[in-house]
Amino acid sequence: MAKTKPIFRCSACTHEVAKWVGKCPGCGAWGSVDEVAVAATPAGVPARRAMLPSTAAAPISTIDSQVTRARSTGVSELDRVLGGGVVPGSVVLLSGEPGVGKSTLLLEVAYRWAAQRDEKSLYVTAEESAGQVRLRADRTGAIHERVYLAAESDLSILLGHVEQVRPTLLVVDSVQTILAPEVDGVTGGVTQVRAVTAALTSLAKASGIAVLLVGHVTKDGNVAGPRTLEHLVDVVLQFEGDKNSTLRMVRGIKNRFGSADEVGCFELHEDGIAGVDDPSGLFLHHRTDSVPGTAVTVAMDGKRPLVGEVQGLTVRTEIPSPRRAVSGLDYNRVAMVLAVLQSRGRVFLGKHDVYAATVGGMRLVEPAADLAIALAIASSESDIALPAGWIVLGEVGLAGEVRKVTGLTRRLAEAERLGFTNAVVPPGSDGPKGGGMRIHEVADLRSAIRLSGLRKTRGASE
Repeated sequence: MAKTKPIFRCSACTHEVAKWVGKCPGCGAWGSVDEVAVAATPAGVPARRAMLPSTAAAPISTIDSQVTRARSTGVSELDRVLGGGVVPGSVVLLSGEPGVGKSTLLLEVAYRWAAQRDEKSLYVTAEESAGQVRLRADRTGAIHERVYLAAESDLSILLGHVEQVRPTLLVVDSVQTILAPEVDGVTGGVTQVRAVTAALTSLAKASGIAVLLVGHVTKDGNVAGPRTLEHLVDVVLQFEGDKNSTLRMVRGIKNRFGSADEVGCFELHEDGIAGVDDPSGLFLHHRTDSVPGTAVTVAMDGKRPLVGEVQGLTVRTEIPSPRRAVSGLDYNRVAMVLAVLQSRGRVFLGKHDVYAATVGGMRLVEPAADLAIALAIASSESDIALPAGWIVLGEVGLAGEVRKVTGLTRRLAEAERLGFTNAVVPPGSDGPKGGGMRIHEVADLRSAIRLSGLRKTRGASE
């Protein structure tokens, strides 16, 4: 049986007190306070009262899924990362370093959104003037009568612009520069950013407007402001790119409407930004003959296979501590591969400077590129080129063994599409065994060097 405890309640105004009193403190009536018994609540657990919900729970089979159907932005590479397009009523956060091209991309999205359908898009800029955005639009060809532009940093006025224009797509550049006047804190601070994002999220859910937010990043590459900002939005995208290269990549970090491991490739030019449907060619140096010190591999960026080239260079030196320089690769991973190459592959590099890099600004950090790094460096050391049309895949262990890699079938299919005829892969892999590509399985690093014709190296006598 539930325990009860006595309380004292006024029969005139229902005011409750902890002990009996002659005069009610609430209404002032005399003799109206009586003792009543109520069920005791366990210690530390607040009392809860059931309330009638505004919307009744319904069977999941009766829920209309069409309301969350994605709509294309007109930019195919961005649609790939978003899972087909932007969902009405969703909030998308696009983060990236300054100058990487976030504003250019979203201005292109606002233009394509208005051009391909009879709907309005509103671009709100709080960092630039309207004239600066207009100059960018002239340069990129993003001029359309249904694209509206407002230079505003006040949240209340921003919401007023939305009421007047009534767009179906809202772009805010950037969320850290919008100020909520009724909230304490400086612009861009934790309190302000959370309040602005929460207000824009409520606007999107209530009106069905798709909202795209631009977010700054810190030195660590995280979204500036509180980490809870990423939990308030539906989709988080990261815009990456080297300022010295035209290649840009949009990577999915979080996506409530689709897969979060997709990547989109773009090229940034003076006249705008364009998607790259087949980026593998950007990471290959096209030549007629093979040269020593190069090996081609296939990396998986999310679900997308990308064919890239690894280059290695060894130079004999007389200094006691030879130099090791890496570009586009994980330095610690390359150092481990060099140690295994010398210990297990008998390629001695103690008196050589070693340089390792990728082509086209590609970033290779997955273990599947280990074997390509090892063979590229061994090829440079022996001054013997790998056979033309070869692709190299495999993770190298400390014992010199070559381990399996994930997604081998998709990697080999991409390599075969680009004309590669032979593949060096780990043993027991689940890849295709027939077709137009010959599969060579190698159990260890020394077998891969012997198969590639790099068995005789200049450093073998050291």
